[in-house]
Amino acid sequence: MPTLNLTFPNGGKSTVNTDLFINNKWVPALDGKTFATINPTTGKEIGQVAEASAKDIDVAVKAARAAYETSWGEKVPGFERGKLLLKLAEIVEANLEELANIESLDNGKAVAIAKAFDASEVAACLRYYAGWADKNQGKTIEVNDTKFTYTRHEPIGVCGQIIPWNFPLLMFAWKIAPALATGNVVVLKTAEQTPLSAYKMCEFIAQAGIPPGVVNVVSGFGPVAGAAIAKHMDIDKVAFTGSTLVGRNIMKNAAETNLKKVTLELGGKSPNIIFKDADLEVAAKWAAFGIMFNMGQCCCAGSRVYVEEEIYDQFMEVLEKVCKSLPKGDPFQASTFLGPQISQLQQDRIMAYIDSGKKDGAKVRIGGSKGSGDGYFVEPTIFTDVNPDSKIAREEIFGPVVVCSKFKDEADLLRIANDSMYGLAAAVFSRDVSRAIGTAHKLNAGTVWVNCYNQLNSQVPFGGYKASGIGRELGEYALTNYTNVKAVHVNLTIPCPL
Repeated sequence: MPTLNLTFPNGGKSTVNTDLFINNKWVPALDGKTFATINPTTGKEIGQVAEASAKDIDVAVKAARAAYETSWGEKVPGFERGKLLLKLAEIVEANLEELANIESLDNGKAVAIAKAFDASEVAACLRYYAGWADKNQGKTIEVNDTKFTYTRHEPIGVCGQIIPWNFPLLMFAWKIAPALATGNVVVLKTAEQTPLSAYKMCEFIAQAGIPPGVVNVVSGFGPVAGAAIAKHMDIDKVAFTGSTLVGRNIMKNAAETNLKKVTLELGGKSPNIIFKDADLEVAAKWAAFGIMFNMGQCCCAGSRVYVEEEIYDQFMEVLEKVCKSLPKGDPFQASTFLGPQISQLQQDRIMAYIDSGKKDGAKVRIGGSKGSGDGYFVEPTIFTDVNPDSKIAREEIFGPVVVCSKFKDEADLLRIANDSMYGLAAAVFSRDVSRAIGTAHKLNAGTVWVNCYNQLNSQVPFGGYKASGIGRELGEYALTNYTNVKAVHVNLTIPCPL
């Protein structure tokens, strides 16, 4: 069983198994292939990880199906599933620092943030859905006195789940927690860039006593392992978080095979609106946090900032000052806020967008270049004087790049803010509560923050309008992603019409 022995820059240590996790066992890929996972801070290889093929997906699905039919699903009462999820949450909380170190090494995010937000929210998400495990209930429905009618909420079955590289730990929890709480079993594929924290979670899953085959985790590449999940005839539902382009392919593959249920959490180009009565210092800090958090690698990042024209110049001065002050560098330094981008490929993509913005005539107020060091760093970048039809104004960059524009009035604002193929998130900053809430209701977005940004809680649904996705993660709403509703009609006194 291949094992990585990791030593972190802050002195911490860990071991991570790097084979596939199927049926609570570590197994090599059937064809013996492996691939490298890279430290984005240094550009150097951390280690080799098993590379799953369609054959491995098939083995994992068979293990999941056997578990669903014998040791999970409706074979295990909801309160027992809840107890196991609570146990897993407790194990996560006991190992927050180790999980954060692994996440930071493999992903590049600041270790302090990985501990305080990512790993901590994993435990919170597991605990939240543990509470739902015995409460996802049907209802009796009054029709007339000739029959008794009720609904049952039943698990869907084997769920394929594909998670992204920007929040590997958190997306792992967002996917498995509601699925297990409702009685489903899982075959989950990690992002190829960030497999390590998910594999550490697999150790904890076995330690918590979750039966073999209930959670199966594989690493591999989207066109092979991901496509195999989307196409597999014995997977009943697929959930994907990632780009809109890949989401379309997932949906197409699912439709062309067994028409499996699909939920998608996709991209965004979210507007952040600053009215003239906003507290400018507060709004600028939140605007910087909205785009620079996780190095801009957030699907809901506030990448379009619209400022009422009377305060535009003053606001831009404060925003520039805040962005320039953000500590950047080694993610294992306690003060670091901005680490590297995830990969060389992502760094190159971001720089291509920055070059495109320059060619289209946009003004670079700050940044616009790569950062220093061996890793995949990009300087925080602010564009102004942006053509609203340019690539940087319309396409998701997924980096620390924000475009800032003026607006005249509310009608002008709503026209430009809603003029996007995306509809994932938005924000409104104003001291006028009526104006803020009224604007929030008119924005085409699944989440609207008022006087804050990037605030996520397990209890509150998250998902998008338009090309930003189908379905909702988190909250009670996520239970519907993993539930079949069955209606049962019991004849009491109805004579047969024949």
